[in-house]
Amino acid sequence: MSIVVTGATGHLGRHVVDQLLEKVPAEQITAVVRDEAKAADFAARGVRIAVADYNTPETFDGLFAAGDRVLLISGNEFDKGRVQQHTVVIDAAKAAGVALLAYTSAPGSLTAALADDHRATEKVLLASGLPYTLLRNGWYHENYTENLAPVLAHDAVVAAAGEGRISSASRADYAAAAVAVLTGEGHENQTYELGGDEAWSLAEYAAELSRQTGKEIAYNSVPGETMQGILTGAGVPEAMAAILVGVDASIAEGELVVSTGDLSRLAGRPTTPLAEVVTAALKG
Repeated sequence: MSIVVTGATGHLGRHVVDQLLEKVPAEQITAVVRDEAKAADFAARGVRIAVADYNTPETFDGLFAAGDRVLLISGNEFDKGRVQQHTVVIDAAKAAGVALLAYTSAPGSLTAALADDHRATEKVLLASGLPYTLLRNGWYHENYTENLAPVLAHDAVVAAAGEGRISSASRADYAAAAVAVLTGEGHENQTYELGGDEAWSLAEYAAELSRQTGKEIAYNSVPGETMQGILTGAGVPEAMAAILVGVDASIAEGELVVSTGDLSRLAGRPTTPLAEVVTAALKG
C-alpha cells in the first residue's frame, strides 16, 4: 500500500510530501510528477517517484495499486480541460481498486467560475463509486503574499472585493489536513469545508502590510471591469483575469468565509495567522 500524491512538486504537493515524511516511512510514499528532475530531493529521501502527466492518460496505466490512498491535487492548467485531466486519474484509480481518493476542491459556498471545474470533478468522483474525501480548500494566504511586488511598488492593495472577508490559511495548513486524511481513519465518503480560523478583509490586510513595512499602504476597492483591465495590463491572460475578477466578486458576497473549523480540527492545531505569512513573505 502506498500513499500516492499527484502534482507532488507543486506548491501544495511539496508541503504534503514533506509532512507525510514526518508521519510514515518514505518507501510508503509515491510522488507523481511530470518532471523527474524536480523531484530529485524527494528521491534522495527515499520517496518513490512516478512520472505521469494528466494530459497523457496512458502514463497512469499501472501507476496505482489496490489499497493505495491517493491525493489528487487539482491541476492548474485552466486552458487544457481540467475536468478531463482529473478524470484520467479517477479512472486509473478506479481500475486499480484504490482504498481512498482525496481531491482538493473548492468551498461549497463558492459560485465563481473558478469552482466550475471542481464541481464537475466532484461529480465524476462520486459517480466512480470510489471511496472519496472532498477537501474543499478555501483561499490561500499565499495567493496574496506571493504577489507583493506591485503592492509595495504602488503602496496599494487593489481588488474588486469590496468589504468582503476571507478566511484563508497557509498552504502548509491545507497540506496538514490532507495528510491527516491520508494517514488517518474514518475519512471515507466525507466532505470537509476548509478555511482559516480568522476571517479578514483586504482593508485589514493593507493595514497589516502597513504595520510590518512602516509604509502607508491603502486598500483600493475598484469595479470588476477596472480590475480586469489592471490584470490584463499587467500581462495576465484575459480568461484568467476574468476568473480572478469573478473570485473577487465572490469575496464581496462573503463566499470565501468558511467557518466550519474543519481545517484546524483535521490539522490538529490552529491555522497559521495571515500576519505570520506576511512576515515570511517580506523577509523572502
